[in-house]
Amino acid sequence: MASDGFRPLDEKSVVEYIKATPSLASVLAGDQPHQLDSLNIREVGDGNLNFVFVVIGPSGSLVVKQAIPYVRCVGESWPMTKERAYFEVTVLKEHGRLCPEHTPQVYHFDRMMCLIGMHYIEPPHIILRKGLIAGIEYPLLAEHMSDYMSKTLFFTSLLYLTTTDHKRAVAEFCGNVEMCRLTEQVIFSDPYKVSQYNRWTTPYLDADAEAVRSDNVLKLEVGELKSKFCERTQALIHGDLHTGSVMVTPESTQVIDPEFGFYGPMGFDVGAFIGNLMLAFYAQDGHANQGNDRKSYKAWILKTIADTWNLFHKKFTALWDEHKDGPGEAYLPGIYNNSELQHLVREKYMRDLFHDTLGFGAAKMIRRIVGIAHVEDFESIPDAEKRANCEQQALNVAKLLLKERCKFQSIEQVVSTIQQYHSQ
Repeated sequence: MASDGFRPLDEKSVVEYIKATPSLASVLAGDQPHQLDSLNIREVGDGNLNFVFVVIGPSGSLVVKQAIPYVRCVGESWPMTKERAYFEVTVLKEHGRLCPEHTPQVYHFDRMMCLIGMHYIEPPHIILRKGLIAGIEYPLLAEHMSDYMSKTLFFTSLLYLTTTDHKRAVAEFCGNVEMCRLTEQVIFSDPYKVSQYNRWTTPYLDADAEAVRSDNVLKLEVGELKSKFCERTQALIHGDLHTGSVMVTPESTQVIDPEFGFYGPMGFDVGAFIGNLMLAFYAQDGHANQGNDRKSYKAWILKTIADTWNLFHKKFTALWDEHKDGPGEAYLPGIYNNSELQHLVREKYMRDLFHDTLGFGAAKMIRRIVGIAHVEDFESIPDAEKRANCEQQALNVAKLLLKERCKFQSIEQVVSTIQQYHSQ
């Protein structure tokens, strides 16, 4: 056992921990503690960072997630703060308060053990990324994700909060600096230089990776985005909102894993989600076969991209309108006191947020192709040449979106550009 009281759990010690923790024991066995001897436990942590145990008991089920002090997918050579569990649970509670429909409930948190006990999102829920690879349509996905993003971002911004409350929250989340530094490195730095962790589908993308590292305009633009990421405390963002952080059925959407959460630019969340849908779009040709050319599915993904932004825009501005006379101190009613000015302010705010979304989304796409952590959408395409062709198309459109994001006026223009950079 470590001197600070932390010890990593395994399947056996999880049982002992649960037995000693009433808030978890009661979920699994109700008022029948003797039934805790028949728990079903399995470790399902296939992510890059944590141990995750699914525990099923006679009266209920839950997930136990424990942060360990290194990057799991690399090993102990890359240390990582265990404190990320504290920030994850804090985001889960705050986002759960603002959008309980799409955030799992927290039952228990142990700061010393860096352990969270939370609601188990049961089958048939699967990770969205796996559903997109399988070609499953989720008719409510755009509706649900726009709901989650509009509520969590609006209510934690200065459009709703006083500057005092906002600064207090910003100060709290400044402590998640190590997770932010990891993001800064793998998204805004490593792909643009020679780094030991970078990889790509070689030899097919060797020239493309070199082109990213020698593109002056791209570096200027990604530098601006990095500054926004580091300096702009706009709202409490999830911080890692890709398609692997969302669990779905056709009727349900649950957002998980906000351990990268902090006060940052809203467009980083919206862009992460939309950028990952774009990656899924470009991967489809690698998963097509004689029985299914995936054309109708690709059309559904493009529609979902457009719907996600348009619904987010509509819901976010509706919240703004509903609370325009509330406590928020960004645009005081005494100054922004006529409808024309209010309209101008909103137009500019949403236009800037749209351009941030495109920039951050594109940066997330680039790092998934020539950086350290890739996506299963592409990695599960067995033919390397076919995979590289899909990745190259995604990379080309990402570079264009990042460099020319401010020229786009609508998501429909973006969808049109995605289609142009796609060989049927």
